[in-house]
Amino acid sequence: MATPLSHTSPSPLRTIAVVGLGTMGTGIAEVLARAGRDVVGIDVSEAQATTAVAALESSTARSVERGRLTEQERAEALARVRTSTDLRQAADADLVIEVVPESYEIKQQVFRELDGIVRPETILATGTNALSVTRLAAESSRPERVLGLHFFNPAPAMKLVEVVSSVLTSPGAVAAVTDLALDLDKEPVAVGDRPGFVADGLLFGYLNQAAAMYEANYASREDIDAAMRLGCGLPMGPLALLDLIGVDTARTVLEAMYTASHDRLHAPAPILRQLSEAGLTGRKAGRGFYTYEAPGSAVVVPDALTPRAGDTPAPGRPVRSVGVAGSGTMASGIAEVFAKAGYEVVLAARSAEKAQTAKARIGKSLARGVDKGRITAEAAARTLERITPTGTYDDFGDVDLAVEAVAEDLEVKRQLFATLDKVCKPGAVLATTTSSLPVVACARATSRPQDVIGMHFFNPAPAMKLVEVVRTVLTADDVHATVREVCAKIRKHAVDCGDRAGFIVNALLFPYLNNAVKMVQEHYATLDDIDAAMKLGGGYPMGPFELLDVVGLDVSLAIEKVLHREFRDPGLAPAPLLEHLVAAGCLGRKTGRGFREYARR
Repeated sequence: MATPLSHTSPSPLRTIAVVGLGTMGTGIAEVLARAGRDVVGIDVSEAQATTAVAALESSTARSVERGRLTEQERAEALARVRTSTDLRQAADADLVIEVVPESYEIKQQVFRELDGIVRPETILATGTNALSVTRLAAESSRPERVLGLHFFNPAPAMKLVEVVSSVLTSPGAVAAVTDLALDLDKEPVAVGDRPGFVADGLLFGYLNQAAAMYEANYASREDIDAAMRLGCGLPMGPLALLDLIGVDTARTVLEAMYTASHDRLHAPAPILRQLSEAGLTGRKAGRGFYTYEAPGSAVVVPDALTPRAGDTPAPGRPVRSVGVAGSGTMASGIAEVFAKAGYEVVLAARSAEKAQTAKARIGKSLARGVDKGRITAEAAARTLERITPTGTYDDFGDVDLAVEAVAEDLEVKRQLFATLDKVCKPGAVLATTTSSLPVVACARATSRPQDVIGMHFFNPAPAMKLVEVVRTVLTADDVHATVREVCAKIRKHAVDCGDRAGFIVNALLFPYLNNAVKMVQEHYATLDDIDAAMKLGGGYPMGPFELLDVVGLDVSLAIEKVLHREFRDPGLAPAPLLEHLVAAGCLGRKTGRGFREYARR
């Protein structure tokens, strides 16, 4: 079980050997040297050791340029690092951290050799994120001194360190490396020994599903990555991240997770094996999901799969006026977006009063924009003038595009589409903002299913850049082209996907959230530790439990159920703990209590 860790005393670990000087080992060596530790960097390859020293010199030089280190501090840090190809140079180390390739055979060989070299009190740490720390410890003659110390890449920048104990690890060893992590200005979290630990245990399932989504040709690699960056605020898309981590490494981690869990969500997508066996392991090879300028380069270059600008199979229909159906936050946000872009907007609700309230909400939103200097008072006034509120859908008679943003209830939406079919002129495009319901069911409620498409905006619509454009098997090419053109005019990033549950974002996001709930349910980690791990180790803007409480546990449960019903995968079944909280009325921030309690306003 994960537990928060606190500082007890300065760490006695002064001399530290790092075995394996790849990207991670070099990063750990830099962190240690800058924190005043004497570092022995060891690698079987003389060339790799030389490369590591050059990388340290260049990284610390950048820190001086940015004012994070003085020239003297840099010189002192570099002087604390020596490299060798001889493991016997670890003889005087207080702690040895191995970050050699993810292979039991290689790691066990290192531990066996270290047993005959280091002092009895030396702590041996493995940097694995996939293999069993217990199994590695059991091979050692001093299992009580073996533990996991999992840094995140890039080690100098990432704050999280997972301290992994086996059942054999002594509390003294855990305390010593915890104090060291705190001395390094890291945030250590204590976790038990299971594949992936906390952060990677959640991250790699998500990455695997993204790879499977791409393999199924459901969406392009560019659209999958853009959807998760723009829809969830993630620093990188999942396929670009797989290339950075290494496709072969991801496959190894997932194999270990699947062996332990037998959860099909962890069974590596076949494309990971195909790419690995072809040597297309990502950035380090120069090609993985994307193609790079050179091996080790971060610069993506066009290849046969890169979409060409202006590739549209059909011209779109002209759109001058837009109807928005609904009176909630999403409807008013969408109406504001269209009006800001210069479209005449008819905002229709079930009553004129509700429509006026929605327009007033838009007025307040625009006023906040003026206060923050994002829009001039004149532009805000013109935007508001373009919005005509109404209590009847009959006023949609002349719109070129009708966008519904009413309750997420299929029967309500079907009735509305039947109404739109009657009142909208021939050739008008009819769009639904559903996030989880089948778009084709809305289309079939009309006599013109070819004119119906999904336009899934994200909340708050004025701020969020993403729109998922959802084609059904019946959607006409020019309708798709119309919506793509409109998205460009309203300055939204459109991604294409098919009409299946969750589209891109929710299909990848909610299984990850569900797995986080399962971790708490199984008492493996606390809410706080999981949230910290994903923010500090994964670069997520919010931890999963913060996000669940904001989205609403009832909304989250409904989406989980839709995904489970569509894909029939046992791993997608909603976590019982989520169901119990919803049954108890604990729905998140909106009720004052979800996974956490909130002060009533």
